[in-house]
Amino acid sequence: MIRILTTTVALTAAPFAAFADGHSGDVEVLHWWTSGGEAAALNVLKEDLEGQGIGWTDMPVAGGGGEQAMTVLRARVTAGNAPTAVQALGFDILDWADQGALADLNAVAAEQGWDDVVPEALKAFAKSDGQWVSAPVNVHSTNWVWANTAVLEENGIEIPTTWEEFTAAVETLKAAGITPIAHGGQAWQDATVFDAVAMSTGGPEFYEAAFIDLDPEVLGSDTMREAFDRMAFIRENVDDNFSGRDWNLATAMVINGEAGFQMMGDWAKGEFVNAGLTAGEDFACFRFPGTQDQVTFNADQFMMFDQDGEVSPEQAALAMAILSPEFQSAFNVVKGSAPARTDVSDEAFDACGKKAMADLAAANESGNLFGSMAHGHAAPAAVKNAMFDVITAHFNGEFDSETAVEEMVTAVEIAQ
Repeated sequence: MIRILTTTVALTAAPFAAFADGHSGDVEVLHWWTSGGEAAALNVLKEDLEGQGIGWTDMPVAGGGGEQAMTVLRARVTAGNAPTAVQALGFDILDWADQGALADLNAVAAEQGWDDVVPEALKAFAKSDGQWVSAPVNVHSTNWVWANTAVLEENGIEIPTTWEEFTAAVETLKAAGITPIAHGGQAWQDATVFDAVAMSTGGPEFYEAAFIDLDPEVLGSDTMREAFDRMAFIRENVDDNFSGRDWNLATAMVINGEAGFQMMGDWAKGEFVNAGLTAGEDFACFRFPGTQDQVTFNADQFMMFDQDGEVSPEQAALAMAILSPEFQSAFNVVKGSAPARTDVSDEAFDACGKKAMADLAAANESGNLFGSMAHGHAAPAAVKNAMFDVITAHFNGEFDSETAVEEMVTAVEIAQ
């Protein structure tokens, strides 16, 4: 694991001088990385800081989408007891920055040259009014499908590249008595699937118009209805016990050969790796059929809360550790995501990791890199949550597709 040398910190701006003089303390970190693969990845960061004499006070809040963690955070801030650092996503970071709650990380960013290596799409959420307010840890892409290669081979299934090929594969698995699709019935998981389905159904221009521009005509279009129809097909092909299931338990169904496919972001890879499986051999990773040239993303970041008007030495050390090339490689190899900086080698990454990095670079170059609606990188939280309500209600059979389209238009209008 990497070591950020004390001499490096000593060269930073005056607020960090205490650390250079031998000061050591603790960082209290609020996060939602509680599954096996996620915990293993987080250990990389803990061990790095321990090597610098900085203790780690863990504050995990279970819940894969982070909603529970944000609830706990609001209570802590209201009580005047904000944690040192908090895992956060997208518009949640900008909301806290707008409230003036976050520390200015510009000195650390200048020391490490963040502006030169962090992709522009990430800067949109890591900076507020020109000020760095968070340290990006990774780039997760969300439009992945995960498959058990043995299950596919035993049933004569090739990796599907179109919706029609995917539905045929699903029918084959169902006929063989295998659960075709592993899924957890939680709102953020429903929306993660819908992200990919909508992009596949309508393409990038449709996705951008619907979820980023929030165009009511596009939200109410026949294409959107078709996306809901496809979600209904997926709902018909999950098992009866999906409701409330955590995402990593759905991943375990694929790992154990109980299900063929899971549509989930690339954090799922950490579960396969943690189970001792090899990418490209024991499990397959591929873009949701019809989205091969697009990437929808979210980026885990750690925002630092203002500590008496300045960045504490421990916060500076944490931010510097997060954006170092060595940590970016070591962490993301374990986590399953791509590095949050563009100059990291893919040498240490497995087949899925190399593909993730190549896909990200290509999508960024072609303009097909889009923030994920489901993960707070397309629209503000109020709009995202309104969409969640409609998507989940439809998935659970409360609306047909026509009604879901109407409800989507209305919900977004009210949320804005």
